[in-house]
Amino acid sequence: MKQPSHKSLLQVVRYLLVGGFNTVSSYCLFALLNWSFRRLGSYSYMYAAVLANFIAISVAFLGYKWFVFRTRGNYLREWIRCFGVYGGSAIISLGGLPILVEVLRYRLRKPEQAPYIAAAIMAMVAVSFSFLGHKNFSFRQKPGEESAGRTSPSHGTERDE
Repeated sequence: MKQPSHKSLLQVVRYLLVGGFNTVSSYCLFALLNWSFRRLGSYSYMYAAVLANFIAISVAFLGYKWFVFRTRGNYLREWIRCFGVYGGSAIISLGGLPILVEVLRYRLRKPEQAPYIAAAIMAMVAVSFSFLGHKNFSFRQKPGEESAGRTSPSHGTERDE
């Protein structure tokens, strides 16, 4: 069995840090947008979820590209692939959100909290499989392509040490 390298472990730690930041910030953005859109009807949380997802995916893309996978690939191509990975989980989340909200509205003492709790649950579902999608699809390196993970383009120093 192959042991994970020091570089691989650091990449996972960086992924967890960027992913944790993105999960918390995107949830806060969803909560703010949901509160702002509350007068748009009983499904206003869906508008908030779509807009928050779009912004969060773009922010996550930059964090993963610059700090986790450190690729030098084409920004647009990698951004589209990142949307593909997150798009799958976003579709699952957006599909499950109304179902979970309705279930929670009947179960909670304060039904107005249902969209917030449902969004938190769906965020955990999305996090569960995104690392491998990003590593193997969004930011994959073609054979012979060099990752920027070993040296800094501006300083020429080691970044993983």
